[in-house]
Amino acid sequence: MKESQLQKKILRYLSQLDGCECFKVISANKAGVADIVCCHKGKFVAIEVKVGANKPTALQERFLERIRKAGGIAMVAYSVEDVKEALDN
Repeated sequence: MKESQLQKKILRYLSQLDGCECFKVISANKAGVADIVCCHKGKFVAIEVKVGANKPTALQERFLERIRKAGGIAMVAYSVEDVKEALDN
């Protein structure tokens, strides 16, 4: 599966949740910004989508860590299940 295909599946899942508004980041003015950004029940969520053995870059990891430190939810998702689990916790 391509990363873009997984992004679409995750966006489809998120769009069905009550209290969730999300979008795919196509271009940002800052390097390392996560692929998907959303607000879920008042909480800021950043999702970096990866497939296979791919790992986030150092810039992507730093972005996710800044979101966590600010009180948001930040994750690397390899499946829709990863997103479900993170939002359930």
